[in-house]
Amino acid sequence: MMRLANPHYFLSFSKKLTPWLAIIGILSSLAGIIGGLFFTPPDFLQGETVRILYIHVPTAWLAMGGWSCIALASFVQFVWRHPLAGIAAKAMALPGAVFTALCLMTGSIWGRPTWGTWWEWDGRLTSVLILFFLYLGYIALSRSVSSVNSFSSVSRLPAIYALLGAINLPIIHYSVLWWRTLHQGQSLGLTHSAIAPSLLWPLPLTLLGFSCLFALITLFRMRYLLAHAQYEARLQRMASL
Repeated sequence: MMRLANPHYFLSFSKKLTPWLAIIGILSSLAGIIGGLFFTPPDFLQGETVRILYIHVPTAWLAMGGWSCIALASFVQFVWRHPLAGIAAKAMALPGAVFTALCLMTGSIWGRPTWGTWWEWDGRLTSVLILFFLYLGYIALSRSVSSVNSFSSVSRLPAIYALLGAINLPIIHYSVLWWRTLHQGQSLGLTHSAIAPSLLWPLPLTLLGFSCLFALITLFRMRYLLAHAQYEARLQRMASL
């Protein structure tokens, strides 16, 4: 794993990994979505609207998982001062924000026929909305600090912001237990599931597919940021001649 901290090795490794992530991500996502739309029965309570879970659950997973990875990368950057970790955190912010927005939108669409309202200021919905704003704040902060002109110029200020923002993650997770809420409790766990097997089987496919697509976008953005850093460094060297 330490070899991945070397930018040249990382670029070589990521070029080999991206085709596999693209293939697995696209095929798994399509298989899960098609299976959920056409090959699973309607829920006995929610009817056909339950099918949105094959989009909503993976996006919710990646909304929280994305910030968890940003916080982990920020911790590595803050403690060991390795700029590649900061670049990884910056690369994950945009796809994390997109998946969080999709989570909020699909949850709202699901909530309208289920709860009779598009939005409710309960613990789970509000904390996820805060997470979306945290993503936007991280993106704005990382752009406002000094530009990535070299590996050593990645600011540690966004790392501090990301670590502080991670406080919101347990609030999201336990919100359905701490407060009275319209949002249902935890349906999936490591050892149990409240979802019927006839409805559950496409969900791991979309979870895998969306996760691979998230990783694919992150790698593309990391390669772009590294290339931009190398380009800016080359311009600076030419200007100093």
